[in-house]
Amino acid sequence: MKTYISTFAVKGEDLNHHGTLFGARAAAWFVEAGMIAAAKEHGKLNEIVMRNILDMSFQKPVENGTLLDFQARVVYAGSTSLVVGVAAKNAFTGERYIEGYIAYVTVESGMGGKKPHGIVLDGTTDPEELAQREQAAKLLRDRKQGR
Repeated sequence: MKTYISTFAVKGEDLNHHGTLFGARAAAWFVEAGMIAAAKEHGKLNEIVMRNILDMSFQKPVENGTLLDFQARVVYAGSTSLVVGVAAKNAFTGERYIEGYIAYVTVESGMGGKKPHGIVLDGTTDPEELAQREQAAKLLRDRKQGR
């Protein structure tokens, strides 16, 4: 699937008491990047809602002044659900800081009931994308089994 990039600059107001990126700010950017990818694949923003963050982890602290590229792509497609894999990387070096997965659901406009989205994952041979697809499926299985 296509990768969508949302870029954010880490500034003073984004920092925690340790002087690194505050987790809640990172989570907001993480979810926004995922929502953009899901909406662009679906074609409508007003029919996408977030269900939950399946996983989000910091690989290392993010320093003030870092320019972060949040790279997001749909890695799982059920009939009404989507899982977006998101990786936040340094825009200049490619160093990975944050990664994880977010589940979204398509609904009728105006927050109606669930609605099929019609998205089908394309074929890929990209090892990173294949790994993301496998991890998304595992997270969904684990969640369904209560793990």
